[in-house]
Amino acid sequence: MDLEKQLKEIEALGNDHVGTSSDTPLRPDAFEMSDIEKIAAIKKDVENILNTLGMDLSDDSLKGTPSRVAKMFVQELFGGLHPDRKPKASTFENKYKYGEMLVEKNITLYSTCEHHLLPIVGKAHIAYISNGTVVGLSKMNRIVDYYAKRPQVQERLTMQIVKELQEILNTEDVACVIDAKHLCVNSRGIRDIDSSTVTSEFGGVFKNPDTKREFLDYIKLETEF
Repeated sequence: MDLEKQLKEIEALGNDHVGTSSDTPLRPDAFEMSDIEKIAAIKKDVENILNTLGMDLSDDSLKGTPSRVAKMFVQELFGGLHPDRKPKASTFENKYKYGEMLVEKNITLYSTCEHHLLPIVGKAHIAYISNGTVVGLSKMNRIVDYYAKRPQVQERLTMQIVKELQEILNTEDVACVIDAKHLCVNSRGIRDIDSSTVTSEFGGVFKNPDTKREFLDYIKLETEF
């Protein structure tokens, strides 16, 4: 088989982006290795990649790269894979009886596309209507960050954020919209630097057109300080 045909087959396989579940696809033995063991194994893999590319790992600029990348993968970029890192989200009684929509918008989001392992950068906007309990504002940021820190698909990320808040708040009345740039589109392939991707998930009363419109109008408001 000639090289051009092989590359076309690789590209076709790489574009097969079929989603299977709102859960992150993990093997049952995903956490049998410790972080240190994973870092050691990934370090060797990164060394192999760089050696294969012809890089000189004895150079001062490169010799620490395998360790840095391995640590970054396990404890930073993909730290949200481990359930032990799931943020504790205590709820509080809604004593002031606030019954309208609560919206937190423009939550900065950094994730990684699971198809090419390139960055996803954008904003998440979340809303809920209390069913008797409320959650701290910063906890919503932490939930976004936790689910973003893993190889992701934006559609799945949006659904995971809503599902988590529905369980914490004991209500279906939760919504999330994410607007993000995917560097697998912006920096490679078609290289369209201006395009972004918008996904949404609406639960409970947010499926009502009027409630949905109210939420969407809120997130269009400019925030001034």
